[in-house]
Amino acid sequence: MSRRGSLFVVLALAGCASPGPVPAPYAPPPPAAPVYAPPAPSLPVAPPTASGDMTFDAWSQGFFGRAVQAGIPADVVAREMAGLTPLPRVSSLDSRQPEFSKPVSDYIRGVTSADRIAIGQRKRFETAGLADIEQRYGVPRDVLVGIWAMESGFGAIQGDFDVIRSMATLAADGRRRAFAEEQLIAALRLIASGEFTRARLRGSWAGAMGQTQFIPATFLATAVDGDGDGRRDIWGSSVDALASAANLLSKAGWVRGQGWAREVTAPPGFDFSLTEGPRETPAWWAERGLRPADGLGWSAADQGAKGQLVAPAGASGPLFLLLPNHFVIRRYNNSLAYALGVGLLADRFAGAGPLITAWPQEVPLSLADRMTAQRALARLGFDPGPADGVVGLGTRTALRGWQKQRGLTADGYLTPQLVQRLAAEAGAA
Repeated sequence: MSRRGSLFVVLALAGCASPGPVPAPYAPPPPAAPVYAPPAPSLPVAPPTASGDMTFDAWSQGFFGRAVQAGIPADVVAREMAGLTPLPRVSSLDSRQPEFSKPVSDYIRGVTSADRIAIGQRKRFETAGLADIEQRYGVPRDVLVGIWAMESGFGAIQGDFDVIRSMATLAADGRRRAFAEEQLIAALRLIASGEFTRARLRGSWAGAMGQTQFIPATFLATAVDGDGDGRRDIWGSSVDALASAANLLSKAGWVRGQGWAREVTAPPGFDFSLTEGPRETPAWWAERGLRPADGLGWSAADQGAKGQLVAPAGASGPLFLLLPNHFVIRRYNNSLAYALGVGLLADRFAGAGPLITAWPQEVPLSLADRMTAQRALARLGFDPGPADGVVGLGTRTALRGWQKQRGLTADGYLTPQLVQRLAAEAGAA
């Protein structure tokens, strides 16, 4: 990003296969959680022991009752919370905001490296069960392998944090208490069921587990036994992990046979204030001059889909018409950059070439610059929301409104030059 600074964060999907039965040996049962006999109580019920951290201990005492009310056996709560202490590293990671935002171009170049593409192209053929998973759930194998690559480097990097301790730390900190307590109760429910011991519940600092990085509540709702061995082992079984990801996307509304997005081009004078706005069919966008960048037509399945235009690196970078399946990927991780990474990887795994329009070299924006732009927009009458340094939809919408009123290209893309202009204009207002 040497010329521009972008703050989009994360989706992308490829074509898919036709429905059909799943042949042996990978014929998973219907995606319902198996029934497990809970282990017998092993410890007497007792309140959580003090950790010495007053904030953590106050939260722990209150959570004990909430967990029991949620249906977790009291002895299980007592056992797992005995001796529990907060983990400072989790608090640090949760509160950290980078001084400079990573440009979307840098992010995409990093996740779509030549090595990762080569590995994914091998994995799509070598991984047992992928064809059966694709048939059962209707999600293309290339999309699943893209998620696998993004989440854990094809299973190589799964995280080694104790999920119970991590979620307890986040809950006690309070910033995301509701989320963290929901995940902690789900993890305790897993332990109480006997399906997994606490030692198996290892993952990222934020509680994401296994090869496809499921948080505990998502595991309970959507993980499946893909290889038919009677366990939903997303840590040790790539088939279970990929089938679980496919089940998640299928339940989230994946449209069998449709793509995830298309790179498009816009004519001179195009109204870029339409970005991140209406969702309309390719024919509607064609009336306004958008064309597929590769010069090819739209598939029958995609012609009826309603797409939204995005310009992640501004009007001079690649443009994408996001189809409904893109937003399904964002149910996995609600980041434009992430979803673009998954989709673009999926396309490359399937044999597509690089984008027609190259990503520009962008300049990272500092936290101070981002907050300056937000305060300036607010002062000029364009509400971006809180001046928190996060350039989200509210900030981009406000920026587009200011750009359009000033006769600029209204792509909602914040650059160092625009930060300076906004600051000068707001200072004179």
